[in-house]
Amino acid sequence: MKLAFRKQGEGSKNLIICHGVFGSSDNWLTVSKLLSPAYTIWMVDMRNHGRSEHTEVHSYEAMAADLVEFITDHHLLGAVLLGHSMGGKAVMQFAWKHSHLISKLVVVDIAPRFYGKHHDNILEGLAAIPIATLQNRQDADTILSQYVKESDTRQFLLKNLYRKEEGGFGWRINLPTLKNTIENIGESLPETAEIALPTLFIRGELSYYIRDTDLELIGQIFKDYQLVTIANAGHWVQAEQPKAFAEALNAFI
Repeated sequence: MKLAFRKQGEGSKNLIICHGVFGSSDNWLTVSKLLSPAYTIWMVDMRNHGRSEHTEVHSYEAMAADLVEFITDHHLLGAVLLGHSMGGKAVMQFAWKHSHLISKLVVVDIAPRFYGKHHDNILEGLAAIPIATLQNRQDADTILSQYVKESDTRQFLLKNLYRKEEGGFGWRINLPTLKNTIENIGESLPETAEIALPTLFIRGELSYYIRDTDLELIGQIFKDYQLVTIANAGHWVQAEQPKAFAEALNAFI
């Protein structure tokens, strides 16, 4: 699949960024401005997200194959590959199978273990929005608030709404496919996997996604890894503490 992307910077080092579930390349525009001018930053829209193609297939094997195609098409051999949450799972899958194509790996607030399904309320809330007859974003927010209480999370989710040229609203995300494949999002990397690539794990201090109990498994799979914990940050560490996040990333690269 040909992934849509946004490009920023003209530096000699290529950095490819993969967002999380329900996200898009747009989520990374702000923090990218804080990164070293030494980078050319490629922010991709993962399949079934943003402006990339919608398909019934949504697996980490498929996402890793998309990244192989992206790196090949854009001549990005030796790039640094970064992924957050779902994107982190995708880049771990990629590094397991195709580590020779990149130079370093960055995994943001996700571990290689299995995560149980926990997005049901979000999917129900988004499905409850009458997209065909929706008049404005405020109505969408009012409906979604019955399922998702946190205002900042709702605003993040509603970035996927867009106005169609012919009028009305549409979704950038492929809701039917994400609903049908949501159990795949929490898949674990096989414990037999071995990745020797230099890898940085970044976690938020207030997040539960990477726990101290996960470090044994991380060390078992990743033979050359570092861990940085960003203070006063939750799961969206790059948005909550962008300066500290950029500093950790720059130091590793």
